[in-house]
Formats: sequence, C-alpha cells, structure tokens
Amino acid sequence: MATLWFMIVAVMVAAYVVLDGFDLGAGVIYLGAARTPEERRKIMRAIGPVWDGNEVWLLAAGGTLYFAFPLLYASSFSGFYLPLMIVLWLLMLRGIGIELRAHMKNPVWLGFFDVVFCVSSLLLTIFFGAALGNVVRGVPLAADGYFFEPLWTNFRAGANPGILDWYTVLTGVMALVTLTTHGSLYIAVKTEGDLNRRARTVALWAWPLQVLLTILGLVATIYIRPTILDNYKQHLIGYLIPAVVYGSLAVMIYAIRKGPDPAKEKLAFVASAFYIVGMLVGAAFALYPVVLPARTDPALNLTIYNTAAGLHGLTVGLTWWILGMILALGYFTLLFRMFKGKVRIEGEGY
Repeated sequence: MATLWFMIVAVMVAAYVVLDGFDLGAGVIYLGAARTPEERRKIMRAIGPVWDGNEVWLLAAGGTLYFAFPLLYASSFSGFYLPLMIVLWLLMLRGIGIELRAHMKNPVWLGFFDVVFCVSSLLLTIFFGAALGNVVRGVPLAADGYFFEPLWTNFRAGANPGILDWYTVLTGVMALVTLTTHGSLYIAVKTEGDLNRRARTVALWAWPLQVLLTILGLVATIYIRPTILDNYKQHLIGYLIPAVVYGSLAVMIYAIRKGPDPAKEKLAFVASAFYIVGMLVGAAFALYPVVLPARTDPALNLTIYNTAAGLHGLTVGLTWWILGMILALGYFTLLFRMFKGKVRIEGEGY
C-alpha cells in the first residue's frame, strides 16, 4: 500500500507539472512573444479558463502527501520553509497579475501587472526545478527526521548545502527551459498568425538547450549521487524511461519544424508532456523507496516505509481518492473540451 501511494503522489506531481507547466511557460514568454495588447490578451485567453484549475493539482498533491506520508510532509515543510514561503508569494503574485490587469485599461496599470505575471512565472519555474534538485541531491537530515537549509551557503553540494547550489541551480535552469518550451508549444496550439510563429520560434530555439541540459543534468546527477542508477541496474524495465525522454525530444523537434500545422503543433505539445512525465517518473524510479535522501548518512533516509501513515488509513483513503479523481478528471475533460480550438479576442473577459 505504501508503494501504491508513492506512485499516486508521483502521478499527481507529474499531472501538476504538465498542466500548470504550460501556464507557467506561457507566463515566461508573455512579454517577449506577445508584442501587442491584442496578442497579450490572446495568451491570457489561452490560459484564462484553466490556469487556476491547473494549480489545484498542486494543492491536491500536497494534501495527498500529507495524508499518505505525514512525516515526510512535516520534515519537508519545516526544512524547506523559506523557499516554500517564496513559492507561496510567487503563486499569489502570479494570480494577482492575471486577475487584476483587466480591471483598468491604464497603460501603467497593465504594464505593471504584466511584469508581475511574467516575472513570478519565471521565478516559479526555477524554484520548482531547484526543489526537485534538492530532493534528488539529498538534504542534511538529522536523526529525528528533520533538517534545515539556508537559501544558499557556498554553492557546493557538500554535507551542509543550501537550497541553492550549483546542482540545484542547474535543475532550476533545466526546469525553466523545459517549461518555457512546454508553454510555447501550448500557445502555438491555441493561437494563429504572428503570435503562433513567435511561440514556435521560441520552442525551436529552446529545444537544443533542452537537449543539452537533459544530458548535463544526467551527468551531474550521477556525479552528485552515484547510487542513483541502482534501481535501473536491478530492474532493466527502467531503461524504457530514458527511451521515452529522448524519443519525446525527437518527436518535438520533428513536429516543431513542420510549421504552422495544427496537428503537428498538438503532437509537439503532447511530446513535451511525455518528456516532462518521463523526467519526473525517472527521478521517482531512481529514488524508490526513498522519498527524501539524507545527504551524508543513508541510514537516515526517509523512505515510504518509515514515513507512511497506517495501513487502515491508507486503505480507506484510497477509496475516497478514487472518487475524488473521477470527479476531477470529469471536470478537466469537460473544461478542456469547452475551450478547445484557437482563441479569439472578440467579446469581453477571457
């Protein structure tokens, strides 16, 4: 049951990154790809009906983590208190930027909240990537299961690292490039004309950097944690994961180069989603059964076995989780069907 809930949490995190990832990526390219007020309204209309619903997956993943692995939740939220508060403020600023910009047509007002939306989206991608880097790298866990990390120390991944070091900055930049590409491909799917062309251009130029960072990230991860490939060596089926990752990159560049073809644009976006899922599943597969590694002493690792809730609670909770997922999937299916196709700027609101 602990393994099942580990997979459930991993799936919910992946769902959040794929869904809210294109919102964040759209925010990153917002000021560069959209040159006119009309084009910026198109980007807002592309994400307007779905962005807040996509963020619910973050709350759902956090709630599931709290229910299934309470000790992991307590340890992570105490040790990562400062960056989590930064993420919370960035999420609030991003929502404010989206919602308040349309309240006045004053150029200063619009420009201010456009910058708030873009900058908060960019910083969120970096912090989310750095968070994943911290989990893979490990944290200075104490015997009681808790830890503390400053925002940075000497930028070395030693025994007492900070939230930001050379490795977590690398994963943060990788997340920025990945979600920028993901968001660009989504905007290409939802728009036409010059905005569509610029969005595809961003994805085309970001793709080589994404490939390079994927390779560098793998090499750096093996260097920082040599045991990361142990599960792959024991279970050869795990090598399907890098095949999915690099296959997705190949499909992305093939589809992007085919020009403004709606079918190819959707194919590129789906391939980007598979890339993200492959990267996250690969990290989860490599860490299992560890959920938060100790930086120095493996005996202090937090695993699915020493952090999971009781068997009865996990069993009962599974029933309610299934019911909740049926409702959520039904809602999202209806939502994306209602707002499918290219966006238009006729009318008011989104």
